[in-house]
Amino acid sequence: MIDNKTLDVKIAASVAKLTELFGNAPEVAVVLGSGWAGAVSLVEEAKHLPYTELSAFPQPKVEGHVNEIVVGKIGAQRVVMLRGRAHTYESVDCTGMAGALRTLKRWGVKALLQTNASGSLRAHTPPGSLMLIADHINAPQRSPLVGEPGSERFVDMSTAYDLELRAHAKKIAQSRNMVLGEGTYCWALGPQFETPAEIRMFAAWGADAVGMSTVPETILARHCGLRVMGLALMTNMAAGLSAEALTHALTLQQAQISGERAAAFLAALVAGMAELPSLQS
Repeated sequence: MIDNKTLDVKIAASVAKLTELFGNAPEVAVVLGSGWAGAVSLVEEAKHLPYTELSAFPQPKVEGHVNEIVVGKIGAQRVVMLRGRAHTYESVDCTGMAGALRTLKRWGVKALLQTNASGSLRAHTPPGSLMLIADHINAPQRSPLVGEPGSERFVDMSTAYDLELRAHAKKIAQSRNMVLGEGTYCWALGPQFETPAEIRMFAAWGADAVGMSTVPETILARHCGLRVMGLALMTNMAAGLSAEALTHALTLQQAQISGERAAAFLAALVAGMAELPSLQS
């Protein structure tokens, strides 16, 4: 449960720090999951700030996460990138990104692009594929909004992943002649990988990909009024769908192999957001 009084003090201090260093907020924020870090090299006029300088931000300890923000431009679009996220499996707390996301919103960010590494449940999205998240399944049925006061905690999740932003992603993919799948992401708590039986169950529920992040952040983002888009990079076939043993090292290896392509698409996506009037108004 979030201690909102203490967190508000940290958020105010973090917003003041961001404003002092970077001025007005970019319209777009990106959470960089495993495999997506290469997008940082495509940010122009980049300025870096470690999470340790922002009291409302988490201090994740997962390999592949640098734990800093990067502020700059991709094309005409200003952007802030978050290199690192808090996972529920690190502390049993699914509110780990609340301070960071509420800081971004209070600073003036309008849209949150979430990226992650996922296991594929479908043969037509093999490792290396990108999937646009159209919906999600909260398998653990945990919510970062438990204990929140007021009617705002009853967040409408029927279009959690913004329709206009999804249409924009499809347009960018089409312009690049690339295949961009679209499907349902299932959040599993982790940190252990899923069993084949669990994967069969998730597939029967309608899931197309599975991972250990993203859903708590989407709930938090929608609660504070951020628009959300999600992209999943398939790093492996889920348990029971291939003969390959699942390891975190394998996830990072496949993420590195596919990362350049994923980062290039993400950069094109962000640059094109400068043309969306709803974000620039």
